[in-house]
Amino acid sequence: MIVLGIDPGTAAMGYGVIESRSARLRMVNSGCLVTKPDASLPMRLLAIHALLEELIALHQPDLVAVERLFFSKNAQTAFAVGQARGVVLLATAQAGVPVREATPNEVKLAVTGHGRAEKDQVARMVAVCLGLAAPPRPDDTADALAVAIWAANAERPGVEHRSAVLDRASVDPMEGNGGKGGNGHGNGATSGYMAAVKEALAREEASKRR
Repeated sequence: MIVLGIDPGTAAMGYGVIESRSARLRMVNSGCLVTKPDASLPMRLLAIHALLEELIALHQPDLVAVERLFFSKNAQTAFAVGQARGVVLLATAQAGVPVREATPNEVKLAVTGHGRAEKDQVARMVAVCLGLAAPPRPDDTADALAVAIWAANAERPGVEHRSAVLDRASVDPMEGNGGKGGNGHGNGATSGYMAAVKEALAREEASKRR
């Protein structure tokens, strides 16, 4: 199985291609697309889309794994990651490749055993998992390889992959209260999530006025 992992961002987007065979993982390709600082947002998104098309055509991945933005204290960063994620999801849909998503904490837990691991810990464990001589750099590349490792290890035949009920930005979220696949607590979870988003936006706006 070939997995393409993506760490989305408009300024820098990490990518990593790994092969999973007989419970062993190896790196096939990795890198980081850094867009020009003076490039407009549409041109940055176009560059991201072009790279995704190239990577998918070259490696023919069975899965694309992408980090899912669960929460961010910086609203501007959250929007940038969301825009990059949208382009990634568009490219994978055009190619007909299944998508798997995980929050950064889920990836850290799967790779290092600790959901709050630091960047250098993640990079070191990625190197161990893939048998690399040194941790991959930059951090965007290491994160992309980490999410690919998570997806390769999490994939099970016949197992349905669904996102949390409160994450309406996910590819395939569970339904809320009374919906298919719901747990009866969708409204409260969603309200809590939206309250957290509104609080983050309010803090961001207040910091700009100071």
